[in-house]
Amino acid sequence: MAFNYISAAEAASLIKHGYNIGLSGFTPAGTAKAVTHALADIAEAEHAKGNPFQVGIFTGASTGDACDGILSRVKAIRYRAPYTTNPDFRKAVNNGEIAYNDIHLSQMAQEVRYGFMGKVNVAIIEACELTDDGKIYLTAAGGIAPTICRLADQIIVELNAAHSKSAMGLHDVYEPLDPPYRRDIPIFKPSDRIGLPYIQVDPKKIVGVVETNWPDEARSFSDADPLTDKIGQNVADFLVADMKRGIIPPSFLPLQSGVGNIANAVLGALGRDKTIPPFEMYTEVIQNSVIGLIRDGRIKFGSACSLTVTNDCLNGIYEDMDFFRDKLVLRPSEISNSPEIIRRLGVISINTAIEADIYGNVNSTHIGGTKMMNGIGGSGDFTRNAYISIFTCPSVAKEGKISAIVPMVSHEDHSEHDVNIIVTEQGVADLRGKSPKQRAEAIIENCVHPDYKNILWDYLKLTDGKSQTPHCVRAALGMHAELAKSGDMRNVDWGKF
Repeated sequence: MAFNYISAAEAASLIKHGYNIGLSGFTPAGTAKAVTHALADIAEAEHAKGNPFQVGIFTGASTGDACDGILSRVKAIRYRAPYTTNPDFRKAVNNGEIAYNDIHLSQMAQEVRYGFMGKVNVAIIEACELTDDGKIYLTAAGGIAPTICRLADQIIVELNAAHSKSAMGLHDVYEPLDPPYRRDIPIFKPSDRIGLPYIQVDPKKIVGVVETNWPDEARSFSDADPLTDKIGQNVADFLVADMKRGIIPPSFLPLQSGVGNIANAVLGALGRDKTIPPFEMYTEVIQNSVIGLIRDGRIKFGSACSLTVTNDCLNGIYEDMDFFRDKLVLRPSEISNSPEIIRRLGVISINTAIEADIYGNVNSTHIGGTKMMNGIGGSGDFTRNAYISIFTCPSVAKEGKISAIVPMVSHEDHSEHDVNIIVTEQGVADLRGKSPKQRAEAIIENCVHPDYKNILWDYLKLTDGKSQTPHCVRAALGMHAELAKSGDMRNVDWGKF
């Protein structure tokens, strides 16, 4: 079939006010760029005329400034799900301008299929290759692309020359059936492939192809510093100790690691520790550090949803695909984050907390309990189902004015029932097999900054000490209240409670 090659502006003109659009990609990797940029121009022009123009957006995870950023700035987003990292989008959400639905990434595709969010009018899919019979070869991420391609009334393909055709074959595209017809997902080791290397669509649904040469809006992270190195080493030392005492098999288990500087430090420490054998990743994103460890032979295989790497690193993968082809696979997010597979494989999860409380409840999304940071992402998918679930964070922030360990989290994303281990630069709190009071003792003694240890012990003195989970309800958020009042949690005065 001969496709209609059109400009980004012509493609964007097919999208009308009130439409729901579905995007490929997962993090800025593999997401649409040109059409959403042109869509912002349309929204701005319509608003200048006094006309409404907003769309709903369904994605795999965060996108980039060419989508979340620019569309937020022109007030073109009515609704969006799920995870995001763009600061302009975050500001709009916290100002009440966008209806933001923060859901687990593993659930996004199926909730769209179930009809929970309305129909998909247009899918915009980035591809490195497109065949006449409707085979779409994705670029650097899987996301929810298979589902939105199947459900969308129309498909626009951004054929992006910035991604090498050597990426063909990197993907394993598999979409489960919906209940009551769903069957087991037959992945029994991270390297198993169960689907196709492309998305097959009816070519008649492809209403336009936009040729681009637009590199991913890749994010780089700061170099490790003594604090993140210490957190990373604490995680590595803990895992080595668990392996030596037989909790973790001597062959080790697959790892999941979140995004950011601490995650890179953890992986660096694990890579350096030769008492840990070469291991596998079953995760949602692969960062530069993972690629380096694959090249060094410390990571045997990486299964993920996205190559969230710098463009130099991505081009290096494309140029060396003969080496990486049997060491990497990219999956749709409902497979990379599938609770069934995570539980089966025995994945060890390592994620980052904003704050944790003395009983092990974790807040990973909200600043001060009300302001959205980025969203829960896939941390819940992995934490609830992990062989061992680990949360990391620095013990303090803002030059010590904020403690990451508090009496009660201001927002709870991961309950004490799912959190096994908390790690800061101060040490490791192993919460497994402990009652709430025992967890509080372990966390305060091992993870809390010295400036806050006595403060938290003094908080416990306010409680009756006899309850299953002792709290002084009127004082439980006292450190947060003090931060709002004076800007420093260390000033809290429990005597006022």
